Amino acid sequence: MLKIIRDNLSSIDMSRVISQLLDAPEPDFSMAISELEHQAGNPSIDVHLTSIIQGTVHRKIRELGLDPSDTTANELYRGLQSMVRLHDQFLNKKLNIETDMSLSKQMSIIIKKIHSLPIPSKAWVIKSSSAKKLLKKNPPKKVKSALGYKSLDSMLKREKTEDILIYSRICETATWNKKFIKSYSGLTPADFETRKIKLKVVTNKKLSDKYSSFLQQKHHNNVVLVEHGIIGCLPLGVDKLPGLVITVLPLLLHNINEVRSYSAIFKMHQVHPDFSKKLVNILLNNSDDFVRLASQDVSWRIVQRHYGNRPHLPYPELFEPHIQADDLYWRKAESVIYWLEPALKFWEDLDYIAALYPDGPVPLSLMDNAVSYINKLEYKDHSRKYFKDSLWNELLLRYVGQDNFQQVLINQLDNKVFKTEMAEF
Repeated sequence: MLKIIRDNLSSIDMSRVISQLLDAPEPDFSMAISELEHQAGNPSIDVHLTSIIQGTVHRKIRELGLDPSDTTANELYRGLQSMVRLHDQFLNKKLNIETDMSLSKQMSIIIKKIHSLPIPSKAWVIKSSSAKKLLKKNPPKKVKSALGYKSLDSMLKREKTEDILIYSRICETATWNKKFIKSYSGLTPADFETRKIKLKVVTNKKLSDKYSSFLQQKHHNNVVLVEHGIIGCLPLGVDKLPGLVITVLPLLLHNINEVRSYSAIFKMHQVHPDFSKKLVNILLNNSDDFVRLASQDVSWRIVQRHYGNRPHLPYPELFEPHIQADDLYWRKAESVIYWLEPALKFWEDLDYIAALYPDGPVPLSLMDNAVSYINKLEYKDHSRKYFKDSLWNELLLRYVGQDNFQQVLINQLDNKVFKTEMAEF
């Protein structure tokens, strides 16, 4: 029962609640939080965040028509799944999607609706002409064979470059894809341009078996090529799929955020003398150690969120002229989709929230519950991935925002972008 956790909360180190939600290794997690707390001036971030999580859980349980004092984990999960089903129906109606439409048609409607939303949709990415040159130097032979072409030139002439790039990510081996990214070492900022992010439904039936393999391996149907500004939605291999809209819509918005996040970090590094080397390193290593605070790696995504959602850059001398406020714009998917359907405001700011029960957390995040719904997962198998990632990011974000860390962050950003070595704190 949730009441057990609530009643015992006063006798537990507050950071342990977050540790349990994250299933983080101890004592390493508590030691890391203690160090962050000390160097931030002891603002009790973990205590405040735990209180927010607990209060939000109780409020949302009541909104579901349940009693926070005696709702079991399974009852809460069922209530959240019912809310997902209801809101998926609302979105289908709002987008004029009929149940007898093909899934490809539904995804096309979702993409069209996303393009109509008032959100930034451009990114600084590799030019199509430069990408084609890279493909000529690194022929995707498995793609050529799967599509039935005898020569690379013939394939490059008849197929769109964006499609070949998507097919390559699906068909070619991990070794080939890594080698292809390493070939970016010859690129310069002149090989990049600002253009609209391309969202498209992939329909080539010749690769149907490859789609299935990708889906089984990745557990989602989106192929995201951040450096090319391309997001491809693969066929799902079924005729009907309840929950498609409420799952795919926020996931695509997350993907757009991801492309734009990489775009911003690419733009920041364009003045670096080793731009291409930085580009390859970022793509292969996911830029998870962008800066360090109190011996803790802080990713670029968190730094971007810290400076995003502001009408003006707080430190123009650090970012301009290459980075503008629009480049750092970041908004949660859950904060966008309720523009389409006001009822979905229920999910706003729940991305890092979960109820802690003796047998584990029950996420209140839309993405976890949508993924569980679309895959018809029972309580014991429900998704927890998205809320865990969001909770860790939220925790670090709150420390990044502390006054004690502001100059440290600025110094490291300056060193990271314009100097060879990163200063450490």
